[in-house]
Amino acid sequence: MPFILIMAILYFFMIRPQTKKQKEKEKMLSDLKKGDKIITMGGIFGTVSGFKNSGRSIILKVDKNTNLTLNKTAISGLAAKVGDADMETQS
Repeated sequence: MPFILIMAILYFFMIRPQTKKQKEKEKMLSDLKKGDKIITMGGIFGTVSGFKNSGRSIILKVDKNTNLTLNKTAISGLAAKVGDADMETQS
């Protein structure tokens, strides 16, 4: 009985929130479009300027003359949610 209770607690406090967060990130990545402001896992802010490899890679515009090609999995999140004010100070 205590083992079942411990497993239920683990499910509701650890596993379930993690799968929910993973689904939200997958949805965010699939909904990316040109012009979205994002931040990478490395802390680079930029704007999506295009897609490559059937949408698996993105072209990130960091500056007027600087474009980076990244795998979609390197994206941490949308800059508006992470801290859009930080991106405005860099421009």
